[in-house]
Amino acid sequence: MRRKQMESSQTNFIKFLLVFTVVFLLCYFGFLFVTGLCVPGGMYSPFAENYFNIAAWVRNSLMYGTKTFVSFFGIETVRTTDYELRLPNGNGIKIVYSCLGFGVMSFWTAYIVATSASLQKKITWFFVGLFLIWLINVTRISMVLLAGKKGWKFPFGWDHHSWFNIIAYLCIFVMMYFFEKDIKTGLHAG
Repeated sequence: MRRKQMESSQTNFIKFLLVFTVVFLLCYFGFLFVTGLCVPGGMYSPFAENYFNIAAWVRNSLMYGTKTFVSFFGIETVRTTDYELRLPNGNGIKIVYSCLGFGVMSFWTAYIVATSASLQKKITWFFVGLFLIWLINVTRISMVLLAGKKGWKFPFGWDHHSWFNIIAYLCIFVMMYFFEKDIKTGLHAG
């Protein structure tokens, strides 16, 4: 009996890893592929740019979120291009593909899809997780703008991308803990 439970646990873990890996790769490289279709040159597709430009949607939301966030501190920003958000004094940030957080979002998506939770829990936690990752990213971009204005340095000499990844993955691990706890609570309640 115990051996069957161990074999079942191992099979479930291997299934989880396979699904996680496949979904992560599909999401991450899918984002890259779609983004490539939306940029003039190479395999450019006007249709993809008009209807599937996920990178532009995320970038616009990050810029709007950052503009709103720093306005609470009385800081005005100006959007000078599709990629740049600046302070009136000229300091600013350019939000390129690597700033969008697709790797972290792909990790969270793969984790949620690979679990054995109910569809309702997966959908709820998926959107909660993506929103928190977005919020962390808005905070990071806002801090970069504030650091430029105030002359602040990031701790330990690490850049803002490293700090974003550290904080985002810590947040994901905390969410994973509560997600698993939520699943177990749901199992015992039924």
